[in-house]
Amino acid sequence: MNKTGLSNSDLKLDLTDNPNQGRFILISLISALFIIYPNISIFSLERQYLGEQKHTAQLLFFSFRYLYFSGLIWFLIWFNISKIRKNSLKNRLLQAFIITVVAYIIYTAFSMNFSPKKEWYSGLLIFQFFVMFIFSVLLGHLTHLYNEQRRKEQEIEQLKIENLQSRYNALTNQINPHFFFNSLNGLTSVIRRKNPDDALEYVNKLSDVFRYILQSDKKGLVTLGEELDFLKAFFYMLEIRFANKLVFMINVPDEKKNLKIPVLSLLPLVENVVMHNTIDSEHNMTVSICLNEHEELYVSNPVFPKLVSSDSNGTGLRNLENRFSLLMNTHIRIQNDGVRFTVYLPLKKEKDENTDS
Repeated sequence: MNKTGLSNSDLKLDLTDNPNQGRFILISLISALFIIYPNISIFSLERQYLGEQKHTAQLLFFSFRYLYFSGLIWFLIWFNISKIRKNSLKNRLLQAFIITVVAYIIYTAFSMNFSPKKEWYSGLLIFQFFVMFIFSVLLGHLTHLYNEQRRKEQEIEQLKIENLQSRYNALTNQINPHFFFNSLNGLTSVIRRKNPDDALEYVNKLSDVFRYILQSDKKGLVTLGEELDFLKAFFYMLEIRFANKLVFMINVPDEKKNLKIPVLSLLPLVENVVMHNTIDSEHNMTVSICLNEHEELYVSNPVFPKLVSSDSNGTGLRNLENRFSLLMNTHIRIQNDGVRFTVYLPLKKEKDENTDS
């Protein structure tokens, strides 16, 4: 087995397979017709030369010649293809040449005993065997080159898939630690308020959020409705944490909630709002999540910069950009005029996803 999970036998033309067996038998029969074409063209002249008494013997030997050449071509093709990975081209040429010489000797023996012409040494006959030898070796070598090219293409394709999957897994895994510590900080602030009901509800919502995150490694694209339902639990946690100084306004028509989006696309955007902005009684934060006329989902918020810059190095947005590039072959757009910060996320229709797959 190679690293793509495909064995070499999967990539090699096997004459024992019914489709390939029929294909090579047909190639052999057609090739033999071309090779004995000179004999076909002079068949009537030979008949006049040999006379009517030998016509039946001539016809039988002519049929034998055709079937013999067809069988020899088939055998030489099979030999070259079956030995393609075991012997070098030089060895295959030598072995195929020996087979052709032996076949020539067998043919001349039959000719001396059964052919009315006693055909055993002629320029045409030697040329015909030489053509069969060259044709079979060339076809075997071309088959080898084709199989190698196919194998390399399949390996490259498999490596691309594995690379994309590993990159996506790595990008998704970056979300969990970041979110985990922020959630613990939020839980700490709720506990300090000594409100057990809020703390219990916070833990329940936190479990819903983590369940969605843990299941996200099995998903690539999800519906917009699934992503918004997940955010409702997360919104509750943030609203409790910031004592209703952080509000979320969602305006997405129900009929558009079947549009596709990479899983966990909205989480880093909401976290960015909290991380980079001052949210207090003087800076009430309203985050808008809406759909525009281009069927882009945009997340927009006013900018209230913190006095002390966040330690974030932009990992969240880079992560999001990379996941959109990997899963949807598209890019997000970011607008920041110092008053509002807006991120536009392109969405994918169900039929577009099916077409890509």
